[in-house]
Amino acid sequence: MADTQQVDPKAERKVARLAQQISSFSKAHGGAEGQVAYLGQRGARIVLVGEDGNWGDLVAPSYEIAEKAVEKSGITRHESFDGEFAAKVKTGRYEWSRMAGIQVGGPKNG
Repeated sequence: MADTQQVDPKAERKVARLAQQISSFSKAHGGAEGQVAYLGQRGARIVLVGEDGNWGDLVAPSYEIAEKAVEKSGITRHESFDGEFAAKVKTGRYEWSRMAGIQVGGPKNG
């Protein structure tokens, strides 16, 4: 029986664009690993961690598109952001000051 599942060209273009961005990040950082997190109606967040410890993220319009993009890019995908995977992230002064600012009520003016 023939496959009757329709392919959404707009979704396929988004998958290809995200996969290209993931691959570019991976190439720039000596390789990369990722994790997909559901954001509700907003879609899904793709968290990327390079082999050099740098990190970044992308937002996809759906969890399915995010999964397909990660698969197409060929990077290793983790089910959760913990343990050895999270330990690979290198943070700098900026991240620590932002995290501390959030904990104490955000940045202060003047």
